[in-house]
Amino acid sequence: MQVKANLIGGQWIAGQATQENINPSDTSDVIGVFAQAAAEDVSSAVAAAKEAQAEWAVLDAQSRHDILDRTGNTILARKEELGALLAREEGKILPEAIGETIRAGNVFKFFAGECLRNTGDLVSSVRPGIDIEVTREPVGIVGIITPWNFPIAIPAWKIAPALAYGNTVVCKPADLTPACAHAIAEILMECGLPGGVFNLVMGRGSIVGEAILDHPDITAISFTGSVNTGQHVAEKCLQTMKKVQLEMGGKNPTVVLDDADLEVAVSSCLNSAFFSTGQRCTASSRFIVQEGIHDEFVRRMTEEMSALKIGPALDPNSQMGPVVDERQLVSNLKYVALAKEEGATVIGGERFDGPTTGFYQKPALFTDTHNKMRINQEEIFGPCASVIKVKDFEEAVAVANETEFGLSAGICTQSLKYAAAFKKRAQAGLVMVNLPTAGIDYHVPFGGRKGSSYGPREQGSYAKEFYTIVKTSYVSTG
Repeated sequence: MQVKANLIGGQWIAGQATQENINPSDTSDVIGVFAQAAAEDVSSAVAAAKEAQAEWAVLDAQSRHDILDRTGNTILARKEELGALLAREEGKILPEAIGETIRAGNVFKFFAGECLRNTGDLVSSVRPGIDIEVTREPVGIVGIITPWNFPIAIPAWKIAPALAYGNTVVCKPADLTPACAHAIAEILMECGLPGGVFNLVMGRGSIVGEAILDHPDITAISFTGSVNTGQHVAEKCLQTMKKVQLEMGGKNPTVVLDDADLEVAVSSCLNSAFFSTGQRCTASSRFIVQEGIHDEFVRRMTEEMSALKIGPALDPNSQMGPVVDERQLVSNLKYVALAKEEGATVIGGERFDGPTTGFYQKPALFTDTHNKMRINQEEIFGPCASVIKVKDFEEAVAVANETEFGLSAGICTQSLKYAAAFKKRAQAGLVMVNLPTAGIDYHVPFGGRKGSSYGPREQGSYAKEFYTIVKTSYVSTG
């Protein structure tokens, strides 16, 4: 099997080691063998990015637009193929994987348009005879570190704006899911991106990630991953004065009030908690349910959850795929055991043998819980959700906000009054009303508050706040 190499300076460069990419739906399926970069490979990638950056930064907007637009069109044209690749390497069922691929293509097309919308301001001076111009310039070389749970969408929504605004990139995808990022690299080269503008270095975070964080010529870091790693990234960036953007964890609530449409509430919560096997930072893992509707909600939720068809990602009958790997599955099962220890009633959550050898787990619902339990404060990142009974709206809001995280929050209600109040009072960057907490559009800002996010928002035109710097120029008109 041919080794998939790193991309450095427009050349495919073999690593000093290799790693197999294994299908979590079927561990006998080796998707590919991927090069593992060393610290010196990162140095070479940064040197290539530095050499390419000056020319790329001043390249006309139309040329940058055309490359990104072709990239987006190519991803969209290959959505079935790339979606199948994604499903194989991450375990997401095929319809979700294709949907994520479409999102990635649309992201590139959106930021192709941003190449032509990078405007500035002319400002009147308070002094006569002076003109003031405010412009945006690229930050320089951006280090991008991406997670395994959205292996094509998250790289896309970091890479595309970085390139659109004139930066060059050194990207390290998740060690578990390098294939989709490698495919993006191939497509960028096919679509005419100059060598060195985008560089792909695959490998362990402890080696490749650290080398990216330590390199003095990298001027900005965009990271998505765990809270602990995010805090480490922030500390490292502070030491070298790098601009930093962090997207980390969530313990997202969905409030279900007595007046909710029960069918809408159950459908939204089922999607929020268990689609993508619960492996989304925006997944809802706390259902905060008013006492009048609580028992019927639990009955219906249990019924719908238990009926989910769990199986291989490429099986058209599967509604939920496997967990991404053995380590994540073991972690999930520890939380199922913890739920029992903390006094919760546990429905489901067992490991089971699927039709193929993989990391399969039944969805879990924890009832009879309260918000102080660890299962309601710590991010599990799997198909596990808790139900917390509350008396009224005021208690629901208080419980929803009682967490160190603040990414996404939802409410199911037919009351405009409560919906409007929740939008204002929810301590989250994303608020959903009668919708799953995990569905987001690609052209608007994404991010949270508290322990979930740090730095400027991702996506949409707000991305320029991270990927550009502002320059103010004063000119004497005589």
